[in-house]
Amino acid sequence: MRKITSSSAALCAALLANPVQAETTDPAVEKQLQELRSLRQNLEQQNQEFDQRIQQLETELYGESTPAPQRPADNPGSSLGYRPGKGFNLFNSDMGEVNFGVFSYTRYLNQKDFERSYTDDFGRTSSVDPRNDFQFQKVNISFRGWIFDPKLHYLFYTWTSNTSQGDPAQVVVAGNLGYHFNPAFKLYAGIGALPSTRSTNYTFPNWLKNDHRTIADEFFRGSYTTGIWAEGEIAEGLMYRAMLGNNLSQLGVSGNQLDDGLNTASGALWWMPTTGEYGPGEGLGDYEFHEQLATRFGIHFTHSREDAQAQPGTNSFENSQIRLSDGTLIFQADPFNNGTAIDQATYQMAAANAGLKYRGWFLEAEFYHRWVDKFDANGPLPVDELDDKGYQVQASMMAIPKTLQPYVAYSEIQGEYGTPHDLSVGFNWFPFKRKEFRFNVQGLYLKDSPVGYSSVPFQLGGNGWAFTTDMVLAF
Repeated sequence: MRKITSSSAALCAALLANPVQAETTDPAVEKQLQELRSLRQNLEQQNQEFDQRIQQLETELYGESTPAPQRPADNPGSSLGYRPGKGFNLFNSDMGEVNFGVFSYTRYLNQKDFERSYTDDFGRTSSVDPRNDFQFQKVNISFRGWIFDPKLHYLFYTWTSNTSQGDPAQVVVAGNLGYHFNPAFKLYAGIGALPSTRSTNYTFPNWLKNDHRTIADEFFRGSYTTGIWAEGEIAEGLMYRAMLGNNLSQLGVSGNQLDDGLNTASGALWWMPTTGEYGPGEGLGDYEFHEQLATRFGIHFTHSREDAQAQPGTNSFENSQIRLSDGTLIFQADPFNNGTAIDQATYQMAAANAGLKYRGWFLEAEFYHRWVDKFDANGPLPVDELDDKGYQVQASMMAIPKTLQPYVAYSEIQGEYGTPHDLSVGFNWFPFKRKEFRFNVQGLYLKDSPVGYSSVPFQLGGNGWAFTTDMVLAF
């Protein structure tokens, strides 16, 4: 292909804009003009072929796809339109791009089967107020892309939980900035989730359940905080993510409530040996219908020095608090019922998980081990350390490919102050054969739930069945 100089390109633009002038040029210029026109036509044809191939792959991943967007005649290189995983591309140029996405759902929740009271391991009784209501539950609006340099990425979002109106952090406006030095090292700063378990390591919203975890995952995990983190691919199929943050959960906690130590750290290392991938977001379930066995193995570790002031409010959505296995907050007044209050404690938690996907079948398990020690209290305590273990197992199948996905999940906490557990049985129905829109119907059985707040279907101390029906939109 002939090299195109900047002066030739400028001349070509002038000739295309003024055909009368072109008639007076010499044959060499006319020949170059025809070559440029032919080159542009070839590029447009290649772009159309790329669009067709992208649409084929999107159909394989997400079901029946919408037609590829038409390219504006004055900007044949643009890619405005919808792209799964990014949302709608609103703007695209050599200076950056803007992608718009939404996660939202309407929920019907019925907890009328719950027992009306709950007694903890120390004999203290509290009331349980079951719910039976409809909620336009959550709206998450995000803008993401890059600016000035394709390596300079941004994510800005607003996130609200309507069931938590009046509670701290009911509305969050947040985000982060990142620079991709290379595939092995991407550096970010801002608000992000500590990679403490599978569910806090970029898998949301690609879960079987809609927008809530098993009670074991909820009990052990960290949450969102402000910090810096690095991630990347060390070798083919071998990934890492490491974060240094302010505390276990900064939602609902102001800056002047934080101590003067950066002592919250979390990391994850995972390996996908068979196919080198695990579906979009490395999420749960095999909606993609893997023809080859996809496997994933991961380990996580989190350490944090916490105090009572840096813990979020009880009902803050996405809150993460240190509790005994009977649900008692360790930073509440007199947690052990002996007249002593705890001011500070050290939290450490390790998690390991393994999973597989094959032809619509999915199975995954995760094990947790948490230590809480080094208590700073205003008096004697009956223990020097809390040592709790737990696990969860989730399984699903595509009973009708791209359409119907039944699932089951079970978790248990093996703690020093009780062994609560939960069982979920449900299904996801995708009426448009697209992953972005679904109905989720679920029955959730709870036994002595040690966790709960207003934006999830379980309550603290919940015993009995809860039923949910969700209509979910995520793009």
